Amino acid sequence: MSGTLGDLGEFGLIGALTERVPVGPHVPLGPGDDAAVVAAPDGRVVATTDLLVEGRHFRRDWSTAYDVGRKAAAQNLADVAAMGARPTALLIGLVGPAELPVAWALELYDGLRDECAVVDAGVAGGDVVRGSAIMISITALGDLEGRPPVTRSGARPGDVVAVAGWLGWSAAGLAILSHGHRNPRAFVEAHRRPEPPYAAGPAAAKLGATAMLDVSDGLISDLGHLARASGVRVELSGELFDIPAQMRDVGRALGADPLQWVLTGGEDHALVATFPAGTPLTARWRVVGRVTEGRGVTVDGEEWSGTGGWDHFG
Repeated sequence: MSGTLGDLGEFGLIGALTERVPVGPHVPLGPGDDAAVVAAPDGRVVATTDLLVEGRHFRRDWSTAYDVGRKAAAQNLADVAAMGARPTALLIGLVGPAELPVAWALELYDGLRDECAVVDAGVAGGDVVRGSAIMISITALGDLEGRPPVTRSGARPGDVVAVAGWLGWSAAGLAILSHGHRNPRAFVEAHRRPEPPYAAGPAAAKLGATAMLDVSDGLISDLGHLARASGVRVELSGELFDIPAQMRDVGRALGADPLQWVLTGGEDHALVATFPAGTPLTARWRVVGRVTEGRGVTVDGEEWSGTGGWDHFG
């Protein structure tokens, strides 16, 4: 579709976007009324929200609108999975200038649609507003399916710390793009379009995970939240992290330590969880440390001396 948001108008844009995304099986009443209705068989709803701002979370010269849509959905759906829940629906808010091409907004919604399809979720509704910059607000909903939520506060001394998904790939991709390069593509694509291990969240809950969270701001930073909430120390072992040879090569080429990317890089949206010792973990989970008495997070017995992760106001 050609033209701009200003050419199409608010209600024309809403109609075009709504046609782009199915509501999914968990939304008995979708867009068209003052509010949507989302099924909640468990009787409880897991809810999370996020905001993406152009220039802060994405750049149009680095990522397509489709990439931004996939990423926006992924980071919210991963938060639902990190509670041990199954994602069911998204609510989308889009702010954009009148001169933004309609094609960009439609491509964004294609990305949202396709990421939702990975977990059989839908888009229940949203809003559009004119503004000077592009901003995307996502609210994700989920169903606990009768299980208690897995929070950050349940880790206990003696638990093991395990990770599902990739760590450091998005940070490596960001470093590559920041240096004006586009290869190796695997890392660049991981930054543009993360692939969270959604199924690992509910599976961890069924295995008896004591605490869990999505790695969005960096493993050190996010585990710091878990350690504080649980009143424990998290001890990581550097040798237990799987750093691909190609990531090491990129680190040498850019003069960077790939372990820094693994420990502090955000936006891979891996899951990190604690489990009682002896839990029969599946192959998707890699043990990287343990929980002990104390406070904070250590790496190989030492307090981490580098940066700890992302802080919007730091």
